[in-house]
Amino acid sequence: MAVVVRVKAPGGAENLVLETVELPAPRPDEIRLRQTAIGVNFIDIYQRSGLYPLPDRVLGVEGAGVVTATGADVTCLSVGDRVAYAGAPVGAYASERNLPAWRAMPLRASVSEARAASTLLKGITAAMLLGRTYAVGPGTTLLVHSAAGGLGQVLTRLARLRGATVIGTVSSEAKAAVARAAGAHHLIVGRDADFVDAVRRLTGGRGVDVAYDGVGGGTLARTLACVRLFGTVASIGQSAGPIPDLAVEELGPRRSLSLARPSVMAHVNDVADYRRDAEIVLTALADGELGGDGTAYPLAQAVQAHIDLESGRSRGALYLVP
Repeated sequence: MAVVVRVKAPGGAENLVLETVELPAPRPDEIRLRQTAIGVNFIDIYQRSGLYPLPDRVLGVEGAGVVTATGADVTCLSVGDRVAYAGAPVGAYASERNLPAWRAMPLRASVSEARAASTLLKGITAAMLLGRTYAVGPGTTLLVHSAAGGLGQVLTRLARLRGATVIGTVSSEAKAAVARAAGAHHLIVGRDADFVDAVRRLTGGRGVDVAYDGVGGGTLARTLACVRLFGTVASIGQSAGPIPDLAVEELGPRRSLSLARPSVMAHVNDVADYRRDAEIVLTALADGELGGDGTAYPLAQAVQAHIDLESGRSRGALYLVP
């Protein structure tokens, strides 16, 4: 029997409930995984609230653990292997689960399951944003909102490895210290800070090459004013609430901007893209380039984990422990 966290109805964190389910035997191309760590991400909140669909009402898109059984056609993995995964099918909030074997990425001995489970999806997202969405490299200057968050820290670290200059926004001095430790070159501190003016000053009036906005609300419209002519803005979430309608005239022709709304879930549905970027992230973890494990919560305290993430009280990655 497996313990799962199910959404009884779309809405707030109080709608998360624990249930016990019986798992079927793995299909020929699947593995059975005893999970030891489960990543918590903003996509979980969007699915819990009803903004995104959730087919079986069990949340979670990344985790790590130990293989306990393999389907008849699985030859690349064995019982006892330590693995991590990210992507569909959704359903990671569980003590055990079945998973397509191609999703499971073997872990090196130096990478803890907690670190992998709390970082893999964020790392793949960052790799997508720094490559597929906009080609970041030496000389690139970028703006990262919520730079002390789980994705913000990973995005900052990987951007620095590519030789880019990172300007980050954070809500407090405590979070500024976290973002600074992740490698941000410049920080704009305060929920009400005029980050448009600060970016203008930091870039000598030019603007950044690319900006990443996971805040939403009214932040996206102001972020457009931070980017240079023919630059790119990537809208990657809405932690502060829905994004107001945006007129196409806000993008051009005067500003000549590109606006991207990339989906990491679409990105990781391609086997080659997924396994390439997952390997990049796991290698960076093994090399000590992506920070620590994050903050742990028991699986039974998934409600509190959601409250802390949604309220902005958390710093860095969060993960659940069955």
